[in-house]
Amino acid sequence: MYSENIDTDLMNATQREIARVCDEVKEKLLEKNRKYGNSVLQPKRIFSKTDVAEQIKVRIDDKLSRVMSGQVDDDEDIDFDLAGYLIIKIVERNFKQKEETK
Repeated sequence: MYSENIDTDLMNATQREIARVCDEVKEKLLEKNRKYGNSVLQPKRIFSKTDVAEQIKVRIDDKLSRVMSGQVDDDEDIDFDLAGYLIIKIVERNFKQKEETK
């Protein structure tokens, strides 16, 4: 597994690009988390009482539905949004597993 202390000279061009894109997704996710708070993992639950994992799946479904129906805004980055939601889904799963082992 690659980590931040791996010498980038030892990585090939594809590996460097994977690392760069992952860093970009990470920075965008952290920025959105700062901007919107932790609303995905800690929703207000005003209307929906569904668990967080299911709410994330609904967001992914909504995004895919808009793509399929051609209702994507020009300023949307669908690939980033989907990658972000999938990462958040993994983070939620990790938190849940940690809670279950306590």
